[in-house]
Amino acid sequence: MNNLVLGTIAGTAAGIAGTGLGGAFAFLLRQPGRRLLSTILSLSAGLMMAVVCFDLLPRSFELSGLGIGLLGTVIGAAVIAMIQELLSLKQNPGRRQKNYARTGLLIGIGIALHNFPEGLAIGVGFTSFQTFGAGLSLIIALHDVPEGIVMATPMRMGGIHPIKIVFAALLAGVPTGIGALTGYLLGEISPYFIGLCLGFAGGAMLYITCSELIPESRDLYRGRISGIGLVLGMLLGMAMSELI
Repeated sequence: MNNLVLGTIAGTAAGIAGTGLGGAFAFLLRQPGRRLLSTILSLSAGLMMAVVCFDLLPRSFELSGLGIGLLGTVIGAAVIAMIQELLSLKQNPGRRQKNYARTGLLIGIGIALHNFPEGLAIGVGFTSFQTFGAGLSLIIALHDVPEGIVMATPMRMGGIHPIKIVFAALLAGVPTGIGALTGYLLGEISPYFIGLCLGFAGGAMLYITCSELIPESRDLYRGRISGIGLVLGMLLGMAMSELI
């Protein structure tokens, strides 16, 4: 099996397995209380903030420079804001469950955008050494598990069936395989392009966290637990960025 096919399969498997496994967390959420849901959402928000601030954006600035990285960030946030506005127009404001479903959908879009540049890295890795590309695939798969959990939680709160949530999480992992194929075909792809993609994904996820996850967490439970969860999520995300 040549490196092109192997890299594409490895990238697809990494994205699908990671986010899919995280999405399966939906089966554990039966009828949680508002305090627990607030804690999970705030932990998810802190985790995403840490991934963006200590992983995605620093790599973006390193590869493409501050200017291009910031441009990608602004474009990513603007695109998600427009999608959010379109979804709001079609939503019945009287049904709160739909708000959570929309939040989960937006997070899924952000994760899918994030997975494409990760796939690029896998594809480029397979142009060098199979072992390097395979190792990178495993790291990215582990990295995607908590992101699948972040996506699954609000969707389950929105009343979506766990099987549909797992399917949506699997779909969010597909861009990793597309990115791996693209990265291999382009070989040593321009670092500016990868940096722009990482900035775009970072901006999208940052906007979702600030406009959806944190406000929803505070609305669910007004106690200190949401703030504590946010800090703990940030610490967990920083540790993951360093260790994984």
